[in-house]
Amino acid sequence: MIGLALSGLGDCASGGGADPVILSLGDQQVRRSEFEQHLAALARRGADPTLREEFLGPFLEERVLVLEGRARGIIKTGADAEEEKVGVETLLVRALPNVEVPPEEIARYYQEHADQFRRKERITLKQILVPTENEARDVRRRLQRDPKAFEILARTRSRSPEASTGGLMGTFEPGQLPAELDAPAFSLAVGATSDIVRSPLGFHVLRVEAREPAREEPLDEAHIRIQTLLRRDKTAQAVRAFVQQLLSRAKVNHEAALSSPARS
Repeated sequence: MIGLALSGLGDCASGGGADPVILSLGDQQVRRSEFEQHLAALARRGADPTLREEFLGPFLEERVLVLEGRARGIIKTGADAEEEKVGVETLLVRALPNVEVPPEEIARYYQEHADQFRRKERITLKQILVPTENEARDVRRRLQRDPKAFEILARTRSRSPEASTGGLMGTFEPGQLPAELDAPAFSLAVGATSDIVRSPLGFHVLRVEAREPAREEPLDEAHIRIQTLLRRDKTAQAVRAFVQQLLSRAKVNHEAALSSPARS
């Protein structure tokens, strides 16, 4: 929420019907010219500045936080965008209660979102990729004689990007590999070398270095991740409620904000 409209726009000169106040909180004010500058900045980023109504709500929500920060002496008048952003963050830390996530909420989330904590089978895979089938046959013959030669063959013969790391491709779940490699790779036992696999890239010889079976992620492993997620959601709700509280105290002139200066 915060950040987009915290553009460091200075206060415009007071008075004058040509630049009406569109938001006031106590003695702090935002004038229409600030909104116009905000729209101009959005237009430079490719947004349609004629969508005034769509952009007005987020602008007012963000600027009312700045006005409250000024009223509390946290943000100085004339502060730049970065200073306003830091000031709003300070305001929220001071104004909002500490967000607590009780263990029972974490446990309930874990139970209600069980699918998120089912880990699929994973394999760590190496490959040697060569441009011709004859080269692939030669690689396999060498590996049959000396299985430990996989890494050196990958470094010296493979044309794949991971040749310099001994052919290590990474760790994958089913469906994450190219279609031609997926079934052959997941059918291999740990330490086993595949038959030659052809793909549009060439001819592959695969080896599975490690395998993690499918399993349920236990609550004690998922605890921190769930806690972080719930804390973030609760914080966002608290920020929205605080902004609405500020706007309920503020005076907003939607009509003036939505009319362009040319039609004033």
